[in-house]
Amino acid sequence: MSETYFQKGFGLKKAVGPVLSESYASGVVDRLRALGHAARAGDVVLKLAREFGFCYGVDRAVEYAYETRQQFPDRRIFLSGEIIHNPDVNRRIEAMGIRILPEAGEAAARYDDVAKGDVVILPAFGVTVGEMAELRRRGCVLVDTTCGSVLNVWKNVHKYASEGFTAVIHGKHYHEETKATASQALTHEGGHYLCVRDREEAEVVCAFLRGEKGAAEIRERFAHAASPGFDPDRDLARIGLANQTTMLMSESLEIQEMLRRAIVDRHGEAEAARRFRAMDTICSATQDRQDAVLRMLDEGGLDLMIVIGGYNSSNTQALARICAARLPTYHIEGADCVAAALRHHTVGGHGEATSTGWLPAGPVRIGLTAGASTPNNVVGEVVRRLLALRGLSVDALEAA
Repeated sequence: MSETYFQKGFGLKKAVGPVLSESYASGVVDRLRALGHAARAGDVVLKLAREFGFCYGVDRAVEYAYETRQQFPDRRIFLSGEIIHNPDVNRRIEAMGIRILPEAGEAAARYDDVAKGDVVILPAFGVTVGEMAELRRRGCVLVDTTCGSVLNVWKNVHKYASEGFTAVIHGKHYHEETKATASQALTHEGGHYLCVRDREEAEVVCAFLRGEKGAAEIRERFAHAASPGFDPDRDLARIGLANQTTMLMSESLEIQEMLRRAIVDRHGEAEAARRFRAMDTICSATQDRQDAVLRMLDEGGLDLMIVIGGYNSSNTQALARICAARLPTYHIEGADCVAAALRHHTVGGHGEATSTGWLPAGPVRIGLTAGASTPNNVVGEVVRRLLALRGLSVDALEAA
């Protein structure tokens, strides 16, 4: 570990631990867990998913940010974008005097104010190869919190590119993680990538693979989601599937099979084995949270779901999509959204909506979960606000 690059923190966990606990822990959440993740107060039953909220990678990234402030009390500290997609966490980090840099088209423009000796924290999503090169050129101190699950995807993309396979990435081409992952393919001569967001976009690629669509249509459809100079005829001849780690697991697997089948339809099974590769790169924490929600839904008995997390959090959006397929679901950022007129993100949409009459009169059973970037304190405050709508308090909670 050099003096300008830190990837394992500063050994200050004990020093920042009390601050982290005070900021992000929740006695309300602890009580719900102690009651078996299901509790009753009056005619309200709350059921909390067995796996929810902060994952290991997020917990580590946030801890490293606090350690960085402790290690460099007098230095200017920057974050190359939001450390995670949660407004409460990002506000608290900014309150420590850490400046979150806004998006910019070029790395040089984004880091224009960063000088030699300044400290830059790289978020859990990672940064592109170009951004890393620009930061090293500037001679700043780097604190890298890139999640291990993301690094695992990068390793596989490197392997694809080095062996002549184009990385087809299931992800949002504009998301920080996907941009960072895609850039890894370009570190190899002849390396290329193509990003597909969902089944619909994957089907367009499949139609090309089966010979039903031409290269011009692919170039036009994916102009902003493919590597420079992307040639469908050349670059989709051999493909390796990767994904943004926070996408919906079932959708990633379905897209994987769609692409493989399209190649089989065109070239046969034997040739497909030489033209297609796939590796499991979905984050285990993301999968655990999705599995926990599915178990809740299968157990039944719920009237509605509250999904808590940043509106721009992909893994939270995935949880909301799972729930919305089964019962009324509301994706909220935090307790400020909870009122008689509930503010929430439209599931599968792009904006915020306000709903009245969302909380049924009389006995009600509410399911709760939270994305991997949502701290317990936010979950706890949502519970307080939900109970307050019925004139209840957390002190009334008992085992359901």
